[in-house]
Amino acid sequence: MTVRRVGIVTTSRADYGALVWLLREVQAHPGLELLLFVTGTHLSPEFGMSVRAIEADGFPIRERIEMLLSSDTAVGATKSVGAGLLGFADAFQRSRPDVLVLFGDRTELWAPAIAALLQQIPVAHIHGGETSQGAVDEAVRHSVTKIASIHFPAADAYRRRIIQLGEDPDRVFAFGALGLDGLHRASLLSQSDLEERLGFALAGTVAIVTFHPVTLEPNTALAQLEHVLRAIEKSGIKAVFTQANADAEGRHINNRLRAFCAAAPERYRLYDTLGQLVYLSCLKHVQLMIGNSSSGLIEAPSLRLPVVNVGDRQRGRLAPRNVISVAASYDEIFAGIDRATSSPFLQSLEGMGNPYDPCQDGKVGYRIAETLYTVDLSPGRLKKVFHDVAIAEAA
Repeated sequence: MTVRRVGIVTTSRADYGALVWLLREVQAHPGLELLLFVTGTHLSPEFGMSVRAIEADGFPIRERIEMLLSSDTAVGATKSVGAGLLGFADAFQRSRPDVLVLFGDRTELWAPAIAALLQQIPVAHIHGGETSQGAVDEAVRHSVTKIASIHFPAADAYRRRIIQLGEDPDRVFAFGALGLDGLHRASLLSQSDLEERLGFALAGTVAIVTFHPVTLEPNTALAQLEHVLRAIEKSGIKAVFTQANADAEGRHINNRLRAFCAAAPERYRLYDTLGQLVYLSCLKHVQLMIGNSSSGLIEAPSLRLPVVNVGDRQRGRLAPRNVISVAASYDEIFAGIDRATSSPFLQSLEGMGNPYDPCQDGKVGYRIAETLYTVDLSPGRLKKVFHDVAIAEAA
C-alpha cells in the first residue's frame, strides 16, 4: 500500500480544537502518514503555550515554526508572516508532505500557503468560501482558496462560492464543519465537573464571551470592547471570558479583560486557553454567548445556544436563527442580551437545525481523511483550469 504523507498546519487553540478530529483520522488511516506543523500562538507563553495540549493529546509534532512576533501592530503582523514564510520554506524542504492541509482564514496561513505553492506541494483548504467582511481574514481565506487544489467548505452555500471563484466542482467537497465532530464524539463534562475545571461557579445566568479585534476597523478594539463590558455589567449576568487572538490590538483587549475580571472575580473569569473539551462543555452549560467569534455561528447552533453577535467581524457568514446580530454599541448589545435570555427567544430555537452539520454523524474528519487518501494528487492537477460559471448560474 502506498502511504501518503499528509501535512497539517495548526496555528492556534481555535483551529486545533477542530483539527484534532482530522488528526486522529489521519493518524489511524493505514494509507496516511501524519506530518504535524505547529506554529503561531501555540508556541507563545503569552497566549497559553497551547502546544502543551497537542503534546498531551499524543500527536507527534514534525516541525515547530516560530513566527509570532511580540507585537500588537499591523507591521508586527506583516513581519510575522515573513518570518513564517522563511520557517515553512525550510520545514517543507526537510519534511516534504504529499499534500498540505490548511484550516480557516488566519493571516498566519499565508506563510505555509505561499511556501507550499512555490515548492509545488498540493494544498487542501478547510473552511473556504466563507465571508467575514469586517476582517482581513476575508482576503486571506479567498487567496488561500486560489492557491489550494482541494477544498472542504463547511456548507453547500460556500461550495457554490468556491466554484464561483473558478475552482473545479469535482475538487470541492462540502462535508460540513469539522469542529462539529467534537459535539458528536466527545463526552462533554457535567456542570459540576466543568465548574471544578474552571474554578468558577456557573450558577445563575452565565455567558461565554470572546471578543477579537475587527481588523478592518483599526484602532476601535478597546472602544468596542468597552461597550461589550458595560452591557455585561449592566445586565447583571456572570461571564467566562476567553482571550482575544493575536491580531493587532488583541493584546490591548486581553490587558483590559484581565483588569475587568480581576475587579470582580466572583462574577467574571478570564482564561488564556480552555481546550476543546472544556470550551464545548461551556457551550453546553452556559446560557448565552457574547462577542464576535465564528463559534457562535458554527458550533453554538448545534446546542441551540443563543448568541449575541457583536459588530461586523462575522458579517456575511451564514447565521442560523440562534444568532442575534447587533452593532458594537452599548444599547444594542444590552438589548441583545435581554432578548437572548428571554423565554420567547429560547422557545423559538426549539427544533432548529445547523446548516454547518448536514450529516449530523460526527464523521466530517473521516470523510476528509478518506478524500485525502483517494484524491488525484498527480503533478498535472496543480495546473488548475479556471472553471467559468455562467452569468445566469452565478446570479
